[in-house]
Amino acid sequence: METAERFRAAVEKRDLAALEGLFAEDVRFYSPVKFTPFEGRPMVLGLLGVLMRVFEDFRYVGDFEGAAETSVDGQELPAEVLLFRAAVDGREIHGIDLLHFDEAGRIKEFTVMVRPQSAVQALGQAVLGGLVADGLA
Repeated sequence: METAERFRAAVEKRDLAALEGLFAEDVRFYSPVKFTPFEGRPMVLGLLGVLMRVFEDFRYVGDFEGAAETSVDGQELPAEVLLFRAAVDGREIHGIDLLHFDEAGRIKEFTVMVRPQSAVQALGQAVLGGLVADGLA
């Protein structure tokens, strides 16, 4: 999927500006450290800016393409899973980015899952600090 390839390239280059046109205006971002989603393109881009600063040695290591139900309305949409490895505060993280695409090919829903639990806790603390520093929380 072209959007997923562009997304992956932008993240790997840490090019936040290249991500802007890839998201639907009403994108929802489901985080492993927050129960309710982050909503809207400006908030999601702000969060991704924080994540780009927080993750150390971030790299994608695989991908899977298919279709899956969205969380918000259960609609089955084209989807792609990107597997990644990174570190936060010296703790290694294994994770996935699950991207759902709308009819125009933009990212409508973005879910991140990570392991292990100690890395999730470190990630949550680092992201909260970044969101506060950027005036987003």
